[in-house]
Amino acid sequence: MADAIYGMLNYPAISTTFIQYGKEEVMQLKWENVALEVHQPYRLKRYRFFDIGNDDHYFNEFENRKIMRKVAEKCYLPTNQLFLELIERYGSALKICYSISGTALDQFIAYAPDVLDSFKRLVDTGQVELLSETYSHSLSALVSPEEFKNQVLKHKLAMEEHFNYSPKAFRNTELIYSNQIGTMVKDLGYNLILTEGAKHVLGWKSPNYLYTNPQDRDLKLLLKNFKLSDDIAFRFSNQSWEAWPLTAEKFVSWLNQVPSEEPTVNLFMDYETFGEHQWKETGIFDFLRELPNRVFNDSNYRFATPSEVADGLESVDAIDVPYPISWADEERDLT
Repeated sequence: MADAIYGMLNYPAISTTFIQYGKEEVMQLKWENVALEVHQPYRLKRYRFFDIGNDDHYFNEFENRKIMRKVAEKCYLPTNQLFLELIERYGSALKICYSISGTALDQFIAYAPDVLDSFKRLVDTGQVELLSETYSHSLSALVSPEEFKNQVLKHKLAMEEHFNYSPKAFRNTELIYSNQIGTMVKDLGYNLILTEGAKHVLGWKSPNYLYTNPQDRDLKLLLKNFKLSDDIAFRFSNQSWEAWPLTAEKFVSWLNQVPSEEPTVNLFMDYETFGEHQWKETGIFDFLRELPNRVFNDSNYRFATPSEVADGLESVDAIDVPYPISWADEERDLT
């Protein structure tokens, strides 16, 4: 598991676009939300019965350092550098959104300060939104509202300390969400949450709209388009896939097939998609480098942050989620 990015298509900010081009023309534009998860867990060392009371060090520091440095070299550093270059090229037209867990941040500090510095440079461009989440990428929302609150507040303080940034939007571990979790998130001061566009919840509805929580209509929901997300995250290098090879041109052609009345496409995936899960040799970095160019020149989509999309769109309906959903497997639940 690795870092997460949330990027959306917006050129420039939605409010500015309304002023510059007028409402009628802006309504012909569409917004794409690209989301990648940022997380590194701690690995446990072998702990024997006779270590109880004699050893209070539970983590495998060697493995943690080795894995962090490997992922840093294959994913974090080259992908962050590529995004910096893309921001330099496209300026305010390119927006990115990251969700960085506290445990990932702690390991950046301990084992990869160069990675932390590269994320800071990205945030300093002003083109990045940081999301709030649980500090330990935990399941606390399911078992302890008090622990959930403490972890969210701890994470918010960490974002403020290390990035001088106070998150305005939220995403829970593995996109886990329910009506009740939404209420807890709203009580913590957030008006937007990102979650899974699960079929068994949506029914005939599309994930490509802005929705609300039925218990509090002020809490807005952006839903992941798992089909297009998984085309990149899981199928990109699968040579038996009928759509292989996936190029930026082909992907944008799929975006253009989304019905014109559906205003946003929300993509969410693990940041390690770039370089770790999909190796450099698959062409994943070439795909990422070319994608903004194809979006801007071959579609009506524009990048925006999640908050910009939520501020610029009207919600179309409430989505009732009485039981928790997540982005896991085909069931999109907690099994």
